[in-house]
Amino acid sequence: MIYTDRTSAGRVLGGELAEWGLVAQAGAPGPLLLGLPRGGVPVAAGAREVVGGALDILLVRKLGVPWQPELAAGAIGEDGARVLNDDVLAHTGLTEVALAGVEVAERAELERRRATWRAGAAAVPRAGRVVVLVDDGMATGATMVAACRVLRRQRPALVLVAVPVSSPEALRRAAAEADDVVCPLVPEQLGGVGTAYEDFHQLADAEVTAVLRAR
Repeated sequence: MIYTDRTSAGRVLGGELAEWGLVAQAGAPGPLLLGLPRGGVPVAAGAREVVGGALDILLVRKLGVPWQPELAAGAIGEDGARVLNDDVLAHTGLTEVALAGVEVAERAELERRRATWRAGAAAVPRAGRVVVLVDDGMATGATMVAACRVLRRQRPALVLVAVPVSSPEALRRAAAEADDVVCPLVPEQLGGVGTAYEDFHQLADAEVTAVLRAR
């Protein structure tokens, strides 16, 4: 399966979510779809066309180990949210001083993104909601794991992870953090998330902003 672009992949994903039973009903708030920046935002918008509900962005930054950035020592989110992976900290010997340096840089980028994409608007409340975390794909799953842990602090009723494509290992990692995982394409060997798309261009900030303002 090859997706035309992220929005069309989102519509396919929306069909999977509908079969799961996640469709907004009259008089009910419906699901909250949270796109992970940048690529997850148009995917979430495409899925929302099918299942309804609300659309927002989850601003989260992984705190990577400096000499192994894909390895998450923790993560930060909006409103001071911070979670740490004690196992990684113990295994790597990453000091508080080194971690603080990583956090300063990641917090600055998170705040830049919030100013750019939220423009002063408040996040859609997550407490008590059925929340779907959406990205354009998962290779290692590290960012999605971090997102799940930050989201849990906001007390949603249910956390689903939904992606159009994933490696088997990333899917297992996400499944350990979420209440359920939806993914229509799980190749045994994933050469890269972009291989599942005809158009997988690097999204600009303005494209993400346009999707969010159109909601």
